[in-house]
Amino acid sequence: MTRTAASITGTTWNLKGKPGLPATWCWIGKGTAMDSLPIGDYALLSDCRSAALVSRDGSVDWLCWPRFDAPSVFCRLLDPAGGRFAIRPVGEYRASRRYVDQTMVLETTFTSAGGTGVLTDAMALGRNERGHDLGAGSPGMLLRRLSCTAGEIEAEVSYAPRPEYGLIHPILVPVSGGLAAQSGADRLLLSTPIAFTVNGATATARIRLAAGQTAVFALGHGQMAGPPLAAWTPGEINVRLDDTLEGWRSWSAIHQTYEGPWRELVHHSGRVLQALTFEPTGAIVAAPTTSLPESVGGERNWDYRYTWVRDASLTMEALWVAACPDEANKFFAFLADAAASQPHPVMHLQIMFGIGGERDLSERELPHLAGWRGSRPVRVGNGAWLQRQLDVYGELLGAAQRLVDQLGELDPVTRRFLAAAADTAAARWREKDQGIWEIRGDPRDFLYSKLMCWVALDRAIALADYLGAEDRVADWAAARDEIRAAILTRGWNERAGAFTQAFGSEDLDASNLMLAITGFLPGDDPRMRATIDATAARLTDERGLVYRYLAHDGLAGQEGTFLLCTFWLAQAQALSGEIEAATATFERAVAAINDVGLLAEEVDPASGEMIGNFPQAFSHIGLINAAWAITQARQLAGST
Repeated sequence: MTRTAASITGTTWNLKGKPGLPATWCWIGKGTAMDSLPIGDYALLSDCRSAALVSRDGSVDWLCWPRFDAPSVFCRLLDPAGGRFAIRPVGEYRASRRYVDQTMVLETTFTSAGGTGVLTDAMALGRNERGHDLGAGSPGMLLRRLSCTAGEIEAEVSYAPRPEYGLIHPILVPVSGGLAAQSGADRLLLSTPIAFTVNGATATARIRLAAGQTAVFALGHGQMAGPPLAAWTPGEINVRLDDTLEGWRSWSAIHQTYEGPWRELVHHSGRVLQALTFEPTGAIVAAPTTSLPESVGGERNWDYRYTWVRDASLTMEALWVAACPDEANKFFAFLADAAASQPHPVMHLQIMFGIGGERDLSERELPHLAGWRGSRPVRVGNGAWLQRQLDVYGELLGAAQRLVDQLGELDPVTRRFLAAAADTAAARWREKDQGIWEIRGDPRDFLYSKLMCWVALDRAIALADYLGAEDRVADWAAARDEIRAAILTRGWNERAGAFTQAFGSEDLDASNLMLAITGFLPGDDPRMRATIDATAARLTDERGLVYRYLAHDGLAGQEGTFLLCTFWLAQAQALSGEIEAATATFERAVAAINDVGLLAEEVDPASGEMIGNFPQAFSHIGLINAAWAITQARQLAGST
């Protein structure tokens, strides 16, 4: 099946040739419930503290409060009985949607036989928040406004909060200005002038609007031990919604200066990364969801609502292109503080942290949830926090080196910590570990881990004056050269004709494309080109999307193709001078994007649907970095 790349006119996405949907991206609904909608049917809302996912038919099926990693209020995404907040027309209708220009405020347009309605959804930002302050005073409020723009519409509203991942069915009580929910430790207040019919833990209403009329809703969250929630008036809701629009526009205006190819895709991906940022600390979640599967119906279901050290250097590069150094600086400060304050910070550097800097991310299962399309178990927490991964030293030092001009003078603790991280990379690079993909099997000599130890030393040498570690350069350089020799001799496999996943292995691994991206080898080195070509030929599906690896990893089932790895291939091809191939690879990857410009972690090879946690920061980081690499390659080709 032929696919064409995404193009954008204004803020309306037009992805012609997308299978299963009309070219205009309209969706036909009948006002009936559907279980386990496609992951790509959802759009993201964020206040830079927590996130909601809204389906194309106006249903909020995922919302965690007061943080990305908190228990959910709605989790219909993972179970039909998990709770939701739906607003949609009665009867048959067509739906299309977009993000309002330069914002993460969603507009869904419903067109029925009798009229047209526009549903505007946002997570409220703090009053008058602008630019760098985005999310600093977010009140914990979901805002929804349904406006009739032509004719007359009748809509149904269903409000079914199910806190603590669906374990609580709250008592709903009509109060002045709305509807209160008493639900264990949480308090919820739905502010609206609309009268609801309450049946147990579910409230419903029907509303009829003529052209020019609106209905507004504001769902607020608080704690039992906190102050009582106050209802918002319709005027307050409308003012805060408009203010949130201006807040996002102000952020975009001062951050988004990239002017290369795929400009709108890059800018939008930058806003997605900001939406996935926990403002109080600067941490960026890998995704705002848990347990959306890498294999439909399988067990590869993980909680991604945390921040990984391994993402650091790639994230720095992406924020540099699509946002600004201030965001990158804050993210690095979070990582450095979290890592340096561990009991044994260097020898046992943790690979991931909670968004508030927490260490203990113990994993548990939620057996009462059915899982997306029966993909069980549903997990919260992530057991990978206990794994040993040697790549983290390179990612931290790579991030520091990328930001050297913006970091200012580092405090003595951070300087000592980064220098000690380089010492540890030099001392431990020969050890086996679980590798970048956190394979839950026996430790191995993964090439990527060795490469990132090389990166740690290479970047530390460049930073030696900055770290006050000039006396260590000779030892670091000797270890760096030893790692390089080991990778070139033991990482290259003649039978595979490429660099392979681990020393002594013949299996390909897309992470080896990082040999070019990190600068270990030039992109046009014959061994690098051979690895790039082998990846494109033998590690892709029929759509040309790239698998992370095909080797057995100790888990049942096979995962989908990995969008980050496809963008890595495009980036490596650009670095090798294969600009046309890089462009084609990039466009195959962005063809997976949904109607509002969001990417999941993977694509299911059989159906072409997006799978995995959503939206995935890594995928958007890969998009930004690949677009930048192709831009630079085109400029270089034009100047020679």
